[in-house]
Amino acid sequence: MRATLRWVIWDVKDTLLKVRASVGEQYCKEAERVGLNLSPVEVDAAFRQAYQHHSSRYPNYGITQGLDGRSWWMKVVRDTFCQCRVFPDSKKTLERCTSLGLKLGVVSNFDSRLEEILRVCGLLSHFRFLITSEDAGIAKPSPAIFDQALQKCGVVAANVAHIGDHYVNDYLASRSVGIHGFLLDRHNKHKQPDVPQEHRLSSLEELPSLLQQHMH
Repeated sequence: MRATLRWVIWDVKDTLLKVRASVGEQYCKEAERVGLNLSPVEVDAAFRQAYQHHSSRYPNYGITQGLDGRSWWMKVVRDTFCQCRVFPDSKKTLERCTSLGLKLGVVSNFDSRLEEILRVCGLLSHFRFLITSEDAGIAKPSPAIFDQALQKCGVVAANVAHIGDHYVNDYLASRSVGIHGFLLDRHNKHKQPDVPQEHRLSSLEELPSLLQQHMH
């Protein structure tokens, strides 16, 4: 009899949300450090948009609305930073997985700002733990980062599923340690013959029914 599924661990970037721009000005360099290739033009546009929005909504740094200069800038920076687009199927799927009785965690090649990003995007409360490559000191596809996740889950790999959009970092790496890896392929770009159809998803909405098959 096969082991029952108890946990689902998630990749974040390009799986649950799309990162469109990073914080403010020096922010391109910071983004590059974590592997996001943003053009300064994109960041500047996001920054200008946030700046203009707050200038019209809270003139003169919001002094009359009880803000000070620092809080005003924090709001601008936060808005720039949060031009992260949550995919329309993300929240619903996380809720559905939780309602099936599954516990959820995150394993992401990202830095420690991830918690704040997930909080601002309204996704953080779904997860019991977050492991970022910065905090772990190792990155996917290293099996060691998945081993850390299994320790947090407190179960064997056969009780855990993983969902991500990267063939090597997510699918192959999770399966190499015995986790049930599923490959999210929103645009039908992955042509690898070794990914059977039942391990592929074109949308997160397909995930709960796939997971249920592993829960008997």
